[in-house]
Amino acid sequence: MSSPYESIISGGHPTGGGPATAETNLLLGVPKKGRLAKLVLEMLNGAGLDHTRPPRLDVATCDKLPVTLVFLPAADIAKYVGEGNVDMGITGEDIIAETGQPVVTLMQLGLGKCELAVEAPVGRFKDPADIAGLRVVTSFPKLATEFFDQYDQEKGTKTQVSYVSGSVEVACSLGLADAVVDLVETGTTMRAAGLEKVGTVMETQTVLIANPRKHTRPMVQKLHKRFKGYVTAKKHSMMAFNILKADLPKAVAITPGANGPTVSDLNCSDGKEWSAVQVMVKTKEISDLMDQLEEAGATSIIVYDLKNCRV
Repeated sequence: MSSPYESIISGGHPTGGGPATAETNLLLGVPKKGRLAKLVLEMLNGAGLDHTRPPRLDVATCDKLPVTLVFLPAADIAKYVGEGNVDMGITGEDIIAETGQPVVTLMQLGLGKCELAVEAPVGRFKDPADIAGLRVVTSFPKLATEFFDQYDQEKGTKTQVSYVSGSVEVACSLGLADAVVDLVETGTTMRAAGLEKVGTVMETQTVLIANPRKHTRPMVQKLHKRFKGYVTAKKHSMMAFNILKADLPKAVAITPGANGPTVSDLNCSDGKEWSAVQVMVKTKEISDLMDQLEEAGATSIIVYDLKNCRV
């Protein structure tokens, strides 16, 4: 199947490089705007997908890999990947579930974590079952309908699910709905609209997906490994410290690392036998680990960030 962007990229790299076609370049669909787009761009750079996006163009060819980035509305990426117009994509689990596209989810990226929730005016309903048969407004009509079907079958009702593309949370205050189904991250917008969460349809986050016919291709697998390394690195840090050899077993027990720490001998003027240790640790555990290592006799404890890794 030809890509709708083939006419754009077949004439050569938008950045002025050599020829690139839909047949030679892997096409990766990424969000074109919004907060998620900024986070994804950081991830692309961290995974070595350096590129230059020309002004007013939604296509950019990577500098060092045969990969072309196609900037799309996040809501359309699952459809493009499922139909094979692009080979891979980055989008939300909620969008994949709503579109029902047959994509292969390669990994969760840890971005945009939130939940698709049932929201209603504060104090009006205690349970989603209380809303069954009433009016619900949402940008996710398929998921909302499926969610309320279970209650409709029990109560013999039919929930009226209506679609809107934005500003879902104001529907109740305008008298257009009794409840809404919308994405909730921090809950700030929900509370500002006088709403509260009554139930959860699904938890969601951003994922890396591929077309079912293309997910085993070498370049797809290479990008998967790069993204996996980036996500792992963002959750970990590298810790270095010195410790007497006699106390080394205690330090290893505290910081075993993924495959064991890297240990080397130190030549110290105090005549004692010291070891220098480097080990990858979970970033959220750094403070506790430093306390434990210091109590075990470690000195010169240093922590630094990881850009990418393979473990």
